[in-house]
Amino acid sequence: MKKGKVDALLGIVFGDEGKGKVVDVFTPKYDIVARFAGGPNAGHTIIFEGKKFVLRSIPSGIFAEDKVNIIGNGCVIAPDLFMQEARELETAGYDLRSRLHISRRAHLILPTHRVLDRAYEAAKGKNKVGTTGKGIGPTYSEKASRTGLRVGDILENFEQKYQALKARHEETLRHLGYTDYDISEEERLWMEGVSYMRTFPLTDTEVEINRALAEGKNVLAEGAQGTMLDIDHGTYPFVSSSNTVCGGVCTGLGVPPSAIGEVFGIFKAYSTRVGAGPFPVELFDETGDRIREIGHEYGAVTGRNRRCGWVDLVALRYAIMVNGVTQLIMMKSDVLDTFPTIKACVAYEKNGVTTADMPYDTEGWQAVYEELPGWQTDLTGMTSEAEFPQAFKDYVAYLERHLEVPITILSVGPDRAQTIIRG
Repeated sequence: MKKGKVDALLGIVFGDEGKGKVVDVFTPKYDIVARFAGGPNAGHTIIFEGKKFVLRSIPSGIFAEDKVNIIGNGCVIAPDLFMQEARELETAGYDLRSRLHISRRAHLILPTHRVLDRAYEAAKGKNKVGTTGKGIGPTYSEKASRTGLRVGDILENFEQKYQALKARHEETLRHLGYTDYDISEEERLWMEGVSYMRTFPLTDTEVEINRALAEGKNVLAEGAQGTMLDIDHGTYPFVSSSNTVCGGVCTGLGVPPSAIGEVFGIFKAYSTRVGAGPFPVELFDETGDRIREIGHEYGAVTGRNRRCGWVDLVALRYAIMVNGVTQLIMMKSDVLDTFPTIKACVAYEKNGVTTADMPYDTEGWQAVYEELPGWQTDLTGMTSEAEFPQAFKDYVAYLERHLEVPITILSVGPDRAQTIIRG
């Protein structure tokens, strides 16, 4: 029997590209949908049939009744936030326990991790990273230092393990002088979330996935954030705390590199970034404001304004390289419908030096642009590539020439139906 493959669906710039929508569209072709990294700081918004859902930890394939969804070992989970998210889906009529499996190796975010997150960020003063304060970084730090708690720990002697780790956190907070906090209600909900999680299948998901692959089944690995927020390959230190690139699929799900099939890279027709850090294409003018308003560029989880700019071909080429992207998916094409001129960043410039490669430190670099005519046509009602105006076709062809990877899917609106697969 031919073995199945793991196709990866990755954000390849700074996240927020619309991965959830595409996973939802792709799900019918797969047997398993799995999250391999990140925590509840990553909001995946899905809109269909007039309903809107924001998923934080649960994979975006959850709406398909006959598919298994997995939260992999590379993820970090906050039981209270997981419970809130899952109950919202249950209220909407989705039976989660029959199709959502959680890795026993995934790490737990404690209430005190969130306090530590705020304390560490406050201690940075003017050099803040722009963390969401969800406790993601401290949890991954403890994973690396081999002192964290995992999902499997809630099944035996958990209270003792929890209190010991909480005490260590409280000692650290005293050393930081960060003592003005009260987590009593948060902790009550967190413990309720732990009890709730115990009612789900807590399994060795790496064994489950590899058995499925051996049976010829196919898996869709759903990424969180984007390549430029990867802990190794992103704009460090203004990054997430996990490996968001394709290599993270192997470590975050326990699958071999030979199992990887297609690598889908998702990007917007323009660029956005949330939080602090270098962003050479950022627009501080009316154009940037217009892109933000038309694109509703506000965080799905945090509500924070996203910084906006033109498409960044330097970042995209870099991300395509480190991920081995085989197909590109361009989202939010319709946001640029009204602009008479479209720009694309083809290089960075700093102190008289110009480079088309991603520099080690992107701080202080300025974007070098090329201009293209806008299409000034409403794309949102179009259902096939044949309907596209020539200027939009030219923009897509221009991107493909520079990126040397085909753009096989184009999104022209937020609904799952506004997704055009190119022939």
